[in-house]
Amino acid sequence: MKRVKLIVAYDGTNYHGWQVQPNGVTIEGMLNHSLTELTGESVVVTGASRTDAGVHSLGNVAVFDTNTKIPAEKISFALNQRLPEDIVVQGSCEVPIDFHPRRCASRKTYVYKILNRTFPMPIYRHDTYFTYRKMDIENMQKAAQYVVGEHDFKSFCSVHAQVDSTVRTIENITITKEQDLIQIYVTGNGFLYHMVRILAGTLMQVGMGEKQPKDMRKILAACDRTAAGPTAPAHGLTMVGISYF
Repeated sequence: MKRVKLIVAYDGTNYHGWQVQPNGVTIEGMLNHSLTELTGESVVVTGASRTDAGVHSLGNVAVFDTNTKIPAEKISFALNQRLPEDIVVQGSCEVPIDFHPRRCASRKTYVYKILNRTFPMPIYRHDTYFTYRKMDIENMQKAAQYVVGEHDFKSFCSVHAQVDSTVRTIENITITKEQDLIQIYVTGNGFLYHMVRILAGTLMQVGMGEKQPKDMRKILAACDRTAAGPTAPAHGLTMVGISYF
């Protein structure tokens, strides 16, 4: 028996998220089906991040156990022949049998993309949120610095989350603008349910002048979901990647 790690990129537009569901096509379900066909075994993958419906990835991590004689590094090539074009495994390798993509110490990076112009641009429709309302990038950058570090992020967590602790560490937030494209990069040791999308929605409110940068301190202190901004739409969010240490 060996454990194989996959680096999985996908366009989440046509999927009901990562995790297998009884009524809906998911990324995990497609991987399980294709790997079962490839290996002749009943395969169930374990993913690092169970992204929501519509969320994309450049490098989610998944593992599975197998007795196949196919070399681990060749599985990505064989698997991509069976997967649809909107899911592509970027690489595969053997890892220690005790490696777990969610339990091992890691650093995750997400990006939320916003197209800020008068009219939408069709080529961005699947992975970028559009708004015509002008945004103050400097104020968004100031606001973002209030949430860097270890904090209780209960205000930025969906009320439906079931976790023992809402304390997390954000290592870095970078907000850039190139022409009409705003990108919010968030790196941390773990994220709560809808956390990055709520952060993005709150930062957009700051950018639009509905909140001030210093309000982020009050929102954190409130530990109340209603204190923060809206949950930004899923399609603007992309998991950039995960590093382990």
